[in-house]
Amino acid sequence: MKKDYHINIFYSEADGGYIADIPDLEACSAYGKTPAAALKQVQLAKRLWLQAAKSERKPIPKPRYRPAIYQTAS
Repeated sequence: MKKDYHINIFYSEADGGYIADIPDLEACSAYGKTPAAALKQVQLAKRLWLQAAKSERKPIPKPRYRPAIYQTAS
């Protein structure tokens, strides 16, 4: 099974839309009016985050974050 980064999506009252973030990638987050739009935007942000890290020769973290619900099932 290929490991990928976990994505959180939640509704933000303050922003009036959905926020998606990737806990393993510092400051990698995105906004959308719908959960699907937020997901699409954070996938773009992830790709750009990884490209920038590679071009700057910065370390790329391995996918590690897993919500507690998944930790007990493993």
